[in-house]
Amino acid sequence: MRQPSLTARRVAAVSVSLVLAAGAAACGPEDNDAKSSGGDSTPHKGGTLTVLNSNAQQDFDPARLYTSGGGNVPSLVFRTLTTRNRENGAAGAKVVPDLATDTGRPSKDATVWTYTLKKGLKYEDGTAITSADIKYGIERSFAPELSGGAPYLRDWLVGAADYQGPYKDKKGLAAIETPDERTLVFHLNKPEGEFPYLATQTQFTPVPKAKDTGTKYEEHPVSSGPYKVVTNQNDGEHLVLERNTYWSASTDAERKAYPDRIDVKSGLDSSVINQRLSSSQGADAAAVTTDTNLGPAELAKVTGDKELASRVGTGHFGYTNYIAFNPTVKPFDNVKVRQAISYAVDRSSVVNAAGGSALAESATTFLPNQKSFGYEPYDLFPAGATGNAAKAKELLKQAGHPNGLTVTLTHSNSKDFETSPEIATAVQDALKKAGITVKLQGLEENDYSDTIHSVKTEPGFFLAHWGADWPSGGPFLAPIFDGRQIVKDGANFNTGLLNDKSVNDEIDAINKLTDLDAAAKRWGALDKKIGEQALTVPLFHPVYKRLYGKDIKNVVISDWTGVLDISQVAVK
Repeated sequence: MRQPSLTARRVAAVSVSLVLAAGAAACGPEDNDAKSSGGDSTPHKGGTLTVLNSNAQQDFDPARLYTSGGGNVPSLVFRTLTTRNRENGAAGAKVVPDLATDTGRPSKDATVWTYTLKKGLKYEDGTAITSADIKYGIERSFAPELSGGAPYLRDWLVGAADYQGPYKDKKGLAAIETPDERTLVFHLNKPEGEFPYLATQTQFTPVPKAKDTGTKYEEHPVSSGPYKVVTNQNDGEHLVLERNTYWSASTDAERKAYPDRIDVKSGLDSSVINQRLSSSQGADAAAVTTDTNLGPAELAKVTGDKELASRVGTGHFGYTNYIAFNPTVKPFDNVKVRQAISYAVDRSSVVNAAGGSALAESATTFLPNQKSFGYEPYDLFPAGATGNAAKAKELLKQAGHPNGLTVTLTHSNSKDFETSPEIATAVQDALKKAGITVKLQGLEENDYSDTIHSVKTEPGFFLAHWGADWPSGGPFLAPIFDGRQIVKDGANFNTGLLNDKSVNDEIDAINKLTDLDAAAKRWGALDKKIGEQALTVPLFHPVYKRLYGKDIKNVVISDWTGVLDISQVAVK
């Protein structure tokens, strides 16, 4: 998500560790919800769950993690004020209480939010979890040496902009009050109707001040969830979790905590992970992955095997891949040129380049096609399935380019099937039919990211993507289109450099709403309004296909994360 989001300061990631995964009516494993591939499908407690991942679970400190909905592995150890609803599909895109008794009680203008903790909450050592611990956990996330988490609190909390954390400022944040051991009151700079979503981030994890070891806390964070850390090797490359005996299911309606032990092994090649899950030998029979998708070739093999196909989880996460324009660079300062390219795009070829329709769904809206985002279907520049070259040529002529034009498309050299050469080539071929010659400029991943996220170096025409910090239009549209979020001397994500007062005002108006269904409709309407300016060309939303071992039971995949939720998995 950070990624995704990293919100207005982040590049979307396809992994729900930061977040986590992506796009439309998600479901559990097709025709196999909550079942194993054979035998007794009823989930039972016990056994060891193995997690095979490519990326290490680095910075395992709640202050430093940037997750969506609390993350996958992190949410087994870190409980927060609220969390995501652990259900399949659209039902899983809702925010629900976790440590708190409800999702928060707002003041009339949504600038003050009050939470009450449940009774009987305990850490792994049996001591009580208090409101002061959550306040302290949030405060330590402001410490420079523990940076990396979601940036919202610095912007939203009164007086927090220059706060440097409790190690340097012992007074703490006056914006967070703890009138008693079970009550927290948050004072915000402006109305934020989506504060309950933010309260799912790991920065809202309680941390006992007496047990805080600063930068070493990640080695053994004190658990508030159903599992505790017993091993953390090589900065999260190998994590072993065992039961927190003081966790009580009576205070936690979301996490099932079936396995006795969870063994997370990272640093593995994606092909090795999929091969091991496919074979399901030994401990791998009770294994899953939280960050590795099936590629096109692997999916073709799996599809032809009925047993393997029954062990594929399909999910969607709020994520959009798109073409971005910088309207300060010629010829993209002319809206008709941007419209021409919008008409010329061949989404069928782009989808094929992304792995085919099983792994990508064509997009004509910037918002993902899920209800929680406020998705309103529209196609302002209908290109059909294969592009409308005639309409594109007509617009180019109106723009003063009757003989076509030559442009440069910047992309990443990473083999990610998103901003990579395959996608760029598909765009190049389609635009050629409309008389637009596209030169490709491929950059290595770090150079690509630095180049497109700097106002000083941003090219005029490039591939980009964005993922959601939570399933709403707010963290999707604001970082990309709110003019007040343009960052001139840092990482900028408002690629179109849009600073439209009517757009900014509508973002503020929607943020005041605590009725999230009403807010969603407004986000959808705003998406269409912004789309009329042709500052982006939505291309596709990814679909996530992930294998799991043959002994895995109770598979749940929500539209919030798009990937198997290991808090629900059983291995017996």
